[in-house]
Amino acid sequence: MDFLKKNPSLPVFVAVLIVFTVAVTLMSEAYGAGAISTSFVKTLGKTLCLALVAISMDLVWGYTGILSLGHFAFFGLGGYMIGMWLMYARTKIIVAGSMAQATLPPTSSEVSDAIGTQIFGVVGSSDFPLVWMFAHSFWAQIALVVIVPGVLALVFGWLAFRSRVTGVYLSILTQAMTLALSLYLFQNDSGLRGNNGLSGLQNLPGADGVSQDFISIWFFWASAFALLVTYLIAAFVVSGKFGSVIRGIRDDEARVRFLGYSVEGFKLFVFVLTAIIAAIGGALYYPQAGIINPAEVAPIASIYLAVWVAIGGRGRIYGAVIGASFVSLVSTWFTGGQAPDIPLGFYTIKWVDWWQVLLGLSFVLVTLFAPKGIGGLIDLVSGRLSPNRRGAALGPDAGALRQEEAKK
Repeated sequence: MDFLKKNPSLPVFVAVLIVFTVAVTLMSEAYGAGAISTSFVKTLGKTLCLALVAISMDLVWGYTGILSLGHFAFFGLGGYMIGMWLMYARTKIIVAGSMAQATLPPTSSEVSDAIGTQIFGVVGSSDFPLVWMFAHSFWAQIALVVIVPGVLALVFGWLAFRSRVTGVYLSILTQAMTLALSLYLFQNDSGLRGNNGLSGLQNLPGADGVSQDFISIWFFWASAFALLVTYLIAAFVVSGKFGSVIRGIRDDEARVRFLGYSVEGFKLFVFVLTAIIAAIGGALYYPQAGIINPAEVAPIASIYLAVWVAIGGRGRIYGAVIGASFVSLVSTWFTGGQAPDIPLGFYTIKWVDWWQVLLGLSFVLVTLFAPKGIGGLIDLVSGRLSPNRRGAALGPDAGALRQEEAKK
């Protein structure tokens, strides 16, 4: 009961997510009336994945005070890890089917060479790089979805936090990490097909007889379940003593260190946890998108992620979900050609060209005039305003806790 009191938004979020999932299922082309197209079901599924990575950003930035400009890199790595298995398994089925008509049955090495030629011929190679050594195993690649981003975050975070790099310098370091990873993936000899990336990820191996109608709704369910579990984990992390400590690190890191807490340990735990959450979101997102390339890991994507959280209201888990969902769906509307052009006589406003300008302007306006974001509106509606700080102070400092606040 204490957990629910500290997270009053949790029951509401769970109820809304369940109703939303059931409604989309009943209106889908696979299991319902067909009111929602398969492509839009995929858009909604991808939106849930973006909400998931937004929660990870909110935990690391909104609650712990670490403005990471590299979390979308972990999102992309998760997509690459599962994409390797999807592409390998799918190509193996195609190659095996074509070779089955040969007079002599092919050997395993011939099949492997043919698969390598199919996958890496676009970059002038036919040999499997070392990074593909587990691509044949689904469970190994699932494990790598967690291990690779987790280890990268662990090494980077340990080096950065033990050196006590904070503030804008830490943000620059995370952005540099993302840029280095993106530039590496653009190289043809990276082992991940360079600028071509991994494609055909929407085709599930062994599900040739299943239409995209059903596959899209299955991924939508998986995305909704992952978002639900992530929300529960995030709510648990920010509750209790642990949540108080990371908020303290955000507000006054030196004081928390003076109180005897291992600031670096708390920051490292949150950084690694959120990297893994982001990677899981990527592993669900890119099979619905169908393709992943190094541009998805570029630093600008992580900057967009910070914008989503700021618009939704950082420091609120539901704010991150609202911000990511709002920007994702509005972006789809503007960039998909659904928003009508506005002729001005001397110039015609085409939203496909102006959407990013509008997004940047929204970020500036929210930062200046509505720092609580869209989530602040929910606080007003629900009556959860800032605590009344009138009354006697419970400490010697000017900003100490007040009696009325302590009773709440």
